[in-house]
Amino acid sequence: MRLLLVEDDTMIGEAVFDLLRAEHYAVDWVKDGERADTALRTQAYDLMLLDLGLPKLDGLAVLRALRMRKQRLPVLVATARDSVQQRIEGLDAGADDYVLKPYDLDELLARIRALLRRAAGRGEPVYEHRGVSINPATREVLVGGQPVQLSAREWAVLEPLLARPGVVLSRAQLEEKLYGWNDEISSNAVEVYVHGLRKKLGADLIHNVRGVGYRVPRA
Repeated sequence: MRLLLVEDDTMIGEAVFDLLRAEHYAVDWVKDGERADTALRTQAYDLMLLDLGLPKLDGLAVLRALRMRKQRLPVLVATARDSVQQRIEGLDAGADDYVLKPYDLDELLARIRALLRRAAGRGEPVYEHRGVSINPATREVLVGGQPVQLSAREWAVLEPLLARPGVVLSRAQLEEKLYGWNDEISSNAVEVYVHGLRKKLGADLIHNVRGVGYRVPRA
């Protein structure tokens, strides 16, 4: 999953960026509202973690512009503005949830996972399909009840496919979930990770859709 972190405080941003990368998310980090708006117009993300007190363009303005463009990206507002009225403004502007600074990091990760589940149309914390189950909170993968070890990028390919059986994701869409701005992209990376997943989880779990991409069948 690829996240956009919008945070102007360098110390907080570095801590959250490192935390999210350690959890195997691809993360892009910007430090002002104008760059956030540009990133949202030009890149595809699965979730945005948005500070409200930003230079150049306020976080609420970024959020309102996002919703004016009818983009349904999940937005988790993170702010030190802890009054009830300010939280209401953020939610009314289109935020999906909020978390207050200073962060409890476990709570932050749990709220991110919950929003990603909701965006995928799922309520259950564990995804199960064709004998394969994955737990985004623990990164545990079971096949027929037996644990299987995946690399971070194998996980990054598997999770969005298994979260939405039947939905076709192109190679470009999967690459976006694998890499942030500063990562070097291998030309055949997706194919390599899909091959590895098939060896570990079964050859029939991930299907090629010729000329389009990959999907996990519905049934």
